[in-house]
Amino acid sequence: MARVSARTVGYGANPLLQVRMPAYRSGVMLALIAFAFMALAVRAVYLQAFSDDYLREQGESRYGRTLILPASRGKILDRNGNVLAASLPAYAVWADPDQTEAKADELRQLGKLLDLKPSTLRGKLKDTERRLVYLRRQLDPVVADKVRALKLPGINLEREYKRHYPEGETVAHIVGFTNVDDLGQEGVELARNRQLAGQTGSRRVIKDRLGRVIEDVRAVREPHDGSDIVLSIDAKMQFLAFDALRDAVLENKAKAGAVVVLDVRTGEILALANWPTYNPNQRSRLSGAQLRNRVITDTFEPGSTMKPFTAALALELGKAKPLTVFQTAPGRLTIGSATIGDAHPHGALTLEEVIEKSSNVGIAKLSLEMQPKETWEFYAALGFGQVPQLGFPGAVAGRVRPYRSWRPIEQATMSYGHGMSVSLIQIARAYLAFAHDGELLPLSITRRDEVPAGVRVISKETSAAVRRMLEMAAGPNGTAPRAQIAGYRVAGKTGTALKIENGKYVKKYVASFVGFAPVSAPRIIVAAMIDEPGGARHYGGEVAAPLFARVTGEAMRALQVEPDAPGVAVVIPTTVLEESM
Repeated sequence: MARVSARTVGYGANPLLQVRMPAYRSGVMLALIAFAFMALAVRAVYLQAFSDDYLREQGESRYGRTLILPASRGKILDRNGNVLAASLPAYAVWADPDQTEAKADELRQLGKLLDLKPSTLRGKLKDTERRLVYLRRQLDPVVADKVRALKLPGINLEREYKRHYPEGETVAHIVGFTNVDDLGQEGVELARNRQLAGQTGSRRVIKDRLGRVIEDVRAVREPHDGSDIVLSIDAKMQFLAFDALRDAVLENKAKAGAVVVLDVRTGEILALANWPTYNPNQRSRLSGAQLRNRVITDTFEPGSTMKPFTAALALELGKAKPLTVFQTAPGRLTIGSATIGDAHPHGALTLEEVIEKSSNVGIAKLSLEMQPKETWEFYAALGFGQVPQLGFPGAVAGRVRPYRSWRPIEQATMSYGHGMSVSLIQIARAYLAFAHDGELLPLSITRRDEVPAGVRVISKETSAAVRRMLEMAAGPNGTAPRAQIAGYRVAGKTGTALKIENGKYVKKYVASFVGFAPVSAPRIIVAAMIDEPGGARHYGGEVAAPLFARVTGEAMRALQVEPDAPGVAVVIPTTVLEESM
């Protein structure tokens, strides 16, 4: 066998290993490493010696929190100090998803307390891009204590306030409501939000990973509570008006209704009610018809409630006197190609009887004796076609077209309230001209300590003359005997008008009545409107006048107004005169 000789191969025999590295390369690498360490050292010295604020900010961004110190929203009170809206303590539950370490059974307990489905709660806690996620707002303190007792890491409670309305749906359209952030959304809450809201405070703290406050790092900015607001509303009268309105709407199977009560002496709004309504304490699903404050936002053709103003202007201009006779036979009047008529032919009527019987023919003839400009200017002086200055959200101007475009038939129909539109608050204020000796007062939703100066629109003599006409209209021989109140003299006028939909009249009615009592020394004005009565009756004298009587009678007793017709019985004829439309 041949022998194989062994040869020893050296390590450096491999040609690849014989390649020599340049001598300067190791030096460069050593220099780079030294430079990097030097840069780190310089950076460390700079941060610690010259950028203390930066490090502090970075630390606070991870563990610092700005706690909001909520301000209590001001109370809303009625004129007698009864609370209509107040703020109660509540809590917001929030989480830092990065710090939340709750187990599945703990999350189930938390979801049950917060009324959240487990899937919804998990979804909120997965939002790691946000440092603060609200789980529930305006939680009751009792439930908040149970959440706190769970001691879940990353789950925090923050104090806030929850708005409460003791009178509920009775005053809903007056006070309105706030949202979850305690900002006014409707009514006085919206109109006076800045005054009610106050100013929140704050303090800067450091919290540990469990959300516990370790120390305060900045001074406290104290919160400033909002101011209280005292309304002109009388809570007792408001309840009486609301209760009567609800019954009237339901009894007449109507779509809606509204009523407003004014203080003749001061121009204050004592009651304002709407139906349908809502409960401001349960405001998660509020929208549509229930939110509408129909007293100030809805307009309608006022119908015959406008006739007294035509009579008043004629008396002021000397075109007629209370006993001036107008021939209304045969109960129809043709103007151009159009014909207007009365519900019943009456023959010769004095101006007083034209108002008492609500004759369209008589009032139209009187209207045509005046210039359109004179009528338009009088309507403007009464506030028609202008937004009422209430400082209340949603108030509308109504519609009165410029007089230059009036045709004779339009001038005639506007004299009995057709071809124009008003809101209930506008027509109620205009009746101050008759109840307040010819003067109009600015209206107010807040209590007044002093009576403002009025603006004269008609003379005292004219005002007294029209008061007599309105008392006749509300008497046994007028169109509104159902407006009478035992023990008190009342005055007022009915209104019945067709509604307009898509620019055309439809067979749907708005029944209204505006009046005041007692006639000897007027104390309040009550305006009532029933929208689309669906029963067998639809005239203002049948539908709205009884509502006026109930509200006014109860208000007289609530205000302890002395009767001016004691012992006088209410006389309602078996057949009530229907008003002309």
